[in-house]
Amino acid sequence: MAATAGVVTTATAASASGTPRFLSASQLPPHPSSPWYAGPVTAGQPDPLPMCVGGALPSISVHRAYHTDLDTTALQVTVVERSVQRAKDFAALLRKDLAGCAASVMKEDPEAKATQKYYGRLPVEEGAYVYGVHTTTTWGASDINLFSVGRDGNVVTVVRWGQMGSYRNAQVADFKKTTVTAVNKLR
Repeated sequence: MAATAGVVTTATAASASGTPRFLSASQLPPHPSSPWYAGPVTAGQPDPLPMCVGGALPSISVHRAYHTDLDTTALQVTVVERSVQRAKDFAALLRKDLAGCAASVMKEDPEAKATQKYYGRLPVEEGAYVYGVHTTTTWGASDINLFSVGRDGNVVTVVRWGQMGSYRNAQVADFKKTTVTAVNKLR
Protein backbone atom coordinates (compact mmCIF):
# COMPACT_ATOMS: atom_id res chain seq x y z
CA MET A 1 0.00 0.00 0.00
CA ALA A 2 1.53 3.30 -1.01
CA ALA A 3 1.27 6.41 1.12
CA THR A 4 2.34 9.98 0.45
CA ALA A 5 5.95 10.80 -0.46
CA GLY A 6 6.67 7.27 -1.64
CA VAL A 7 6.43 5.71 1.81
CA VAL A 8 5.02 2.19 1.87
CA THR A 9 3.20 1.03 4.98
CA THR A 10 4.12 -2.37 6.40
CA ALA A 11 2.22 -4.87 8.43
CA THR A 12 3.28 -7.95 10.31
CA ALA A 13 2.38 -10.05 7.28
CA ALA A 14 2.75 -9.55 3.56
CA SER A 15 -0.03 -7.41 2.16
CA ALA A 16 -2.74 -8.76 -0.08
CA SER A 17 -0.89 -7.23 -3.03
CA GLY A 18 2.10 -9.47 -2.29
CA THR A 19 4.40 -6.72 -1.03
CA PRO A 20 7.24 -8.43 0.87
CA ARG A 21 7.77 -7.67 4.53
CA PHE A 22 10.98 -5.97 5.69
CA LEU A 23 13.27 -6.59 8.62
CA SER A 24 12.36 -4.94 11.91
CA ALA A 25 15.06 -3.11 13.83
CA SER A 26 15.24 -5.95 16.38
CA GLN A 27 16.14 -8.45 13.64
CA LEU A 28 19.47 -6.79 12.80
CA PRO A 29 22.79 -7.93 14.32
CA PRO A 30 22.79 -6.70 17.92
CA HIS A 31 24.79 -3.56 18.64
CA PRO A 32 26.71 -3.61 21.95
CA SER A 33 25.76 -0.10 23.08
CA SER A 34 22.84 1.22 21.04
CA PRO A 35 19.40 0.15 19.89
CA TRP A 36 18.63 -0.04 16.18
CA TYR A 37 16.15 2.37 14.60
CA ALA A 38 14.21 1.54 11.43
CA GLY A 39 13.18 4.13 8.89
CA PRO A 40 10.03 3.87 6.82
CA VAL A 41 9.68 1.38 3.99
CA THR A 42 10.06 3.62 0.94
CA ALA A 43 9.38 3.05 -2.74
CA GLY A 44 12.24 3.68 -5.17
CA GLN A 45 16.01 3.50 -5.04
CA PRO A 46 17.78 4.42 -1.80
CA ASP A 47 19.70 7.70 -1.73
CA PRO A 48 22.60 7.43 -1.56
CA LEU A 49 22.88 4.22 -3.54
CA PRO A 50 24.77 1.45 -1.72
CA MET A 51 28.27 0.76 -2.97
CA CYS A 52 28.76 -2.04 -5.49
CA VAL A 53 25.08 -2.94 -5.99
CA GLY A 54 23.51 0.51 -6.25
CA GLY A 55 23.95 0.87 -10.00
CA ALA A 56 21.93 -2.29 -10.63
CA LEU A 57 18.93 -1.32 -8.49
CA PRO A 58 15.86 -0.53 -10.62
CA SER A 59 13.37 2.24 -9.95
CA ILE A 60 10.85 -0.42 -8.80
CA SER A 61 13.02 -1.07 -5.74
CA VAL A 62 11.57 -0.69 -2.26
CA HIS A 63 13.95 -0.03 0.62
CA ARG A 64 14.29 0.54 4.34
CA ALA A 65 17.26 2.16 6.09
CA TYR A 66 18.35 1.43 9.66
CA HIS A 67 20.79 3.08 12.04
CA THR A 68 22.11 3.05 15.58
CA ASP A 69 23.10 6.01 17.75
CA LEU A 70 26.72 5.40 16.83
CA ASP A 71 28.54 4.32 13.68
CA THR A 72 26.48 1.37 12.46
CA THR A 73 23.97 1.45 9.60
CA ALA A 74 22.02 -1.08 7.58
CA LEU A 75 19.84 -1.15 4.49
CA GLN A 76 17.41 -3.63 2.97
CA VAL A 77 16.37 -3.26 -0.67
CA THR A 78 13.75 -5.54 -2.21
CA VAL A 79 12.71 -5.92 -5.84
CA VAL A 80 9.65 -7.83 -7.02
CA GLU A 81 10.37 -8.97 -10.56
CA ARG A 82 7.79 -9.92 -13.23
CA SER A 83 8.97 -13.53 -13.36
CA VAL A 84 11.13 -16.06 -11.56
CA GLN A 85 13.63 -16.02 -14.43
CA ARG A 86 14.01 -12.23 -14.23
CA ALA A 87 14.57 -12.56 -10.47
CA LYS A 88 17.21 -15.26 -11.03
CA ASP A 89 18.98 -13.03 -13.55
CA PHE A 90 18.80 -9.99 -11.27
CA ALA A 91 20.14 -11.93 -8.27
CA ALA A 92 22.99 -13.25 -10.46
CA LEU A 93 23.82 -9.67 -11.55
CA LEU A 94 23.93 -8.48 -7.94
CA ARG A 95 26.17 -11.42 -6.97
CA LYS A 96 28.50 -10.60 -9.88
CA ASP A 97 28.68 -6.97 -8.76
CA LEU A 98 29.51 -8.05 -5.21
CA ALA A 99 32.12 -10.55 -6.41
CA GLY A 100 33.96 -7.63 -8.05
CA CYS A 101 33.20 -5.07 -5.36
CA ALA A 102 36.73 -4.43 -4.05
CA ALA A 103 38.10 -3.83 -7.54
CA SER A 104 35.18 -1.50 -8.34
CA VAL A 105 35.69 0.54 -5.17
CA MET A 106 39.39 1.05 -5.91
CA LYS A 107 38.70 1.92 -9.56
CA GLU A 108 36.11 4.55 -8.56
CA ASP A 109 38.22 6.06 -5.76
CA PRO A 110 42.02 6.04 -6.15
CA GLU A 111 42.39 7.03 -2.48
CA ALA A 112 40.62 3.87 -1.31
CA LYS A 113 41.90 0.36 -0.83
CA ALA A 114 39.44 -2.51 -0.56
CA THR A 115 39.47 -6.23 0.14
CA GLN A 116 36.61 -8.66 0.15
CA LYS A 117 35.58 -12.06 1.44
CA TYR A 118 32.90 -14.47 0.34
CA TYR A 119 31.13 -16.07 3.32
CA GLY A 120 29.13 -18.62 1.37
CA ARG A 121 25.61 -19.62 0.46
CA LEU A 122 22.85 -19.89 3.05
CA PRO A 123 20.20 -22.61 2.58
CA VAL A 124 17.08 -20.43 2.72
CA GLU A 125 14.40 -20.46 0.00
CA GLU A 126 16.26 -20.27 -3.35
CA GLY A 127 19.47 -19.33 -1.55
CA ALA A 128 21.20 -16.30 -0.10
CA TYR A 129 24.86 -15.34 -0.54
CA VAL A 130 26.96 -13.37 1.94
CA TYR A 131 29.95 -11.11 1.20
CA GLY A 132 32.21 -8.84 3.22
CA VAL A 133 34.02 -5.73 1.97
CA HIS A 134 36.64 -3.84 3.99
CA THR A 135 37.65 -0.38 2.81
CA THR A 136 40.38 1.96 3.98
CA THR A 137 41.26 5.42 2.73
CA THR A 138 44.43 7.48 2.59
CA TRP A 139 42.95 9.82 5.23
CA GLY A 140 42.52 6.96 7.71
CA ALA A 141 38.92 5.78 7.42
CA SER A 142 38.38 2.05 7.88
CA ASP A 143 34.95 0.54 7.27
CA ILE A 144 33.54 -2.97 7.14
CA ASN A 145 30.37 -3.79 5.20
CA LEU A 146 28.52 -7.08 4.96
CA PHE A 147 26.17 -7.73 2.04
CA SER A 148 23.75 -10.49 1.22
CA VAL A 149 21.66 -11.26 -1.83
CA GLY A 150 18.72 -13.63 -1.41
CA ARG A 151 15.80 -14.75 -3.52
CA ASP A 152 12.42 -16.36 -3.03
CA GLY A 153 10.59 -16.98 -6.29
CA ASN A 154 10.33 -13.70 -8.17
CA VAL A 155 11.45 -11.54 -5.22
CA VAL A 156 15.08 -10.52 -4.59
CA THR A 157 16.42 -8.77 -1.52
CA VAL A 158 19.78 -7.19 -0.72
CA VAL A 159 20.79 -6.51 2.87
CA ARG A 160 23.80 -4.33 3.79
CA TRP A 161 25.23 -3.83 7.28
CA GLY A 162 28.17 -1.51 7.87
CA GLN A 163 30.23 0.21 10.51
CA MET A 164 33.67 1.64 11.17
CA GLY A 165 36.21 -1.13 11.65
CA SER A 166 37.69 -4.14 9.93
CA TYR A 167 36.88 -7.83 9.41
CA ARG A 168 37.42 -8.49 13.12
CA ASN A 169 34.47 -6.16 13.80
CA ALA A 170 32.17 -7.90 11.32
CA GLN A 171 29.26 -9.71 12.97
CA VAL A 172 29.16 -12.42 10.31
CA ALA A 173 27.20 -15.06 12.25
CA ASP A 174 24.59 -12.51 13.36
CA PHE A 175 24.39 -11.07 9.84
CA LYS A 176 23.76 -14.53 8.41
CA LYS A 177 20.82 -14.93 10.84
CA THR A 178 19.52 -11.52 9.73
CA THR A 179 19.81 -12.58 6.09
CA VAL A 180 17.86 -15.80 6.68
CA THR A 181 15.13 -13.79 8.41
CA ALA A 182 15.03 -11.24 5.56
CA VAL A 183 14.66 -13.94 2.89
CA ASN A 184 12.03 -15.83 4.89
CA LYS A 185 9.99 -12.62 5.13
CA LEU A 186 9.84 -12.17 1.34
CA ARG A 187 6.66 -14.27 1.08
